[in-house]
Amino acid sequence: MAFFITLFFMENKTIILKFGGAALRDVGHFQRVAEIVLKRRQEYRRVVVVVSAMYQMTDMLLGLAKEVSQNPPKREQDMLVSVGERISMALLAMVFIGKGVEAISFTGSQSGIITTEDHSDAKIVDVRPKRVSKALEEGKIVIVAGFQGVSLSGEVTTLGRGGSDTTAVALGVALKAEKVEFYKDVPGIFTADPKIEKKAEHIPNLSYAKALEIVEKGASKVLHPRAIILAEKNGLPLEVLSYGEDLQGSLIGSESLRGGGWEV
Repeated sequence: MAFFITLFFMENKTIILKFGGAALRDVGHFQRVAEIVLKRRQEYRRVVVVVSAMYQMTDMLLGLAKEVSQNPPKREQDMLVSVGERISMALLAMVFIGKGVEAISFTGSQSGIITTEDHSDAKIVDVRPKRVSKALEEGKIVIVAGFQGVSLSGEVTTLGRGGSDTTAVALGVALKAEKVEFYKDVPGIFTADPKIEKKAEHIPNLSYAKALEIVEKGASKVLHPRAIILAEKNGLPLEVLSYGEDLQGSLIGSESLRGGGWEV
């Protein structure tokens, strides 16, 4: 009986794993990401992976836009740059399928990320993850393109730089995830940027308020402020980890839960 109870809770536990561009530099990095996801799946049966564009791809696409237009129309620019995350999601899904693991990729709009009409800086107003939930129920790993959504009028929108972090948290809230894990090129949150300040101190546990203070002051750019604000509104724990071998990590949370809400 204990075995079946444990299996039931595993099958109903959901986790969101978010990987940024640094974790998706090349094919070798995609393989490393797949290893991390499959390891986490041993504990969480319902796994959603949110991906950014591959390293420097967004900058490359914006550069192309500038080559053809000094002032690119925001709508068309969103259509262009949203391709980056779609490349990442499709390639990662192929990696899993090649390993014999069922996986499916969805764009922001297919995932039900509903936003305002503001091109290049849209705000999430709702999440309707019907297709994501169905795929999870079918036992598939779901890979979602971060940074993008769809407006109520059906237009493709993007959330601005760092928007993939907010996508991950928004899906975590909508799917009632246990937590959201962010895999970065640093092993957690520090008092300063550890790539620049060698004496920066690692912070293993911190409140939402402290995490927000650190990122807003620019001491660390590891998470987007909007993602932290939305997580705090909904009492969703966050953890920042390294996609490398360093497993220190930083856990962000609070003992008191607040009422939910969107508009971030």
